[in-house]
Amino acid sequence: MNALATRHVVINGSRIAHGVHGDGTPVVLLHGTPSSSLIWRDVVPHLTRAGYRAHVFDLLGYGLSERPHAPDVDTSITGQVAILEGLLDHWGLETTHLVAHDIGGGIAQRFGVFSPHRLRSLTMIDTVSFDSYPSQRTRQQMEQGLEAMARRPEAEHRAHFRAWLLSAVHDGRRLGAGALDTYLDYICGPIGRPSLFQHQVRHYDPKHTMEIADRLPALGALPVQLIWGADDAWQTVDWAHRLHAAIPGSELTILKDCGHFAMEDQPEEIARLLLRFLGRHTAA
Repeated sequence: MNALATRHVVINGSRIAHGVHGDGTPVVLLHGTPSSSLIWRDVVPHLTRAGYRAHVFDLLGYGLSERPHAPDVDTSITGQVAILEGLLDHWGLETTHLVAHDIGGGIAQRFGVFSPHRLRSLTMIDTVSFDSYPSQRTRQQMEQGLEAMARRPEAEHRAHFRAWLLSAVHDGRRLGAGALDTYLDYICGPIGRPSLFQHQVRHYDPKHTMEIADRLPALGALPVQLIWGADDAWQTVDWAHRLHAAIPGSELTILKDCGHFAMEDQPEEIARLLLRFLGRHTAA
């Protein structure tokens, strides 16, 4: 599939794939795990047609960005905040609207708590929060040892994560139309498979969100929107209500017939909600 992140820049010594689409008010879109900026492919055109400039990138260790060999390169939620900050400087953005999904929402929470002056608004979609991750299924797999998981035969690995990704959507037919294979290509094979465990699964640690959990009410000073799939099996809707209660004044929308990868299940509705929210918080 056609990538959104087709440019490359070195941030803090690591190569980051990124892309800028359209002209107008800036909106930065953060993906989660185990996806990439590709997850925004059906949302970005709606934003650009409405006069927004969409900034996307693949997190360090994900998608088309560098997969660091050195184990001390930090690709955790906390480590990715520095990548976001470096890209904002590269793009020349003093402030921006921020939209984040899954692990990206953990990055956004930390960024919003420590740098609220740089945000015009914050939208979080099916995001991690508090100690909501890893899921019970993933935690059980992690307890078996990441090295053992990484050494599985390639066909077994791909089949396992194909089923895992399909559990992230309400309707697998749409995801199976093309994006599924691309996501799998990023996390399978001689590079993708070890990278998945080193740069993603190894960092499924709720300490990054629990450290700032008691500061989430401060985000209430910003316009905050929460969007959640009613059928999210990865981050169940109970977490949406808890996060909503923690952020005063936040708005919450629950989407029927929608799973964790909401932008795969209902991209048009996600775009509609984004444009309505951004329109209320963008100066004329």
